[in-house]
Amino acid sequence: MEVRWTSRVLSDLARLYQFLAPANKKAAARTIQSLTAAPQSLIAHPRLGERLEQFDPREVRRILVGHYEVRYELLRETINIVRLWHTREER
Repeated sequence: MEVRWTSRVLSDLARLYQFLAPANKKAAARTIQSLTAAPQSLIAHPRLGERLEQFDPREVRRILVGHYEVRYELLRETINIVRLWHTREER
């Protein structure tokens, strides 16, 4: 399996960095690094996250990384990271 990042989630990461960086650039960079590293654990355990039934028949799941939600879709040999946001955001 491989992890792929959609353009939408890359935009989410950029938006989060731009929000966090004015207060503390180093902390913003650490947050982005932890968010981009976390999905690597899905390679060994792709069904680790909670399944989101509202997306059936697609297999969309979510994991929490600190206070952030990462949504991903399982395909045959690919884990597509599709969205990412802080849990305090209204989504």
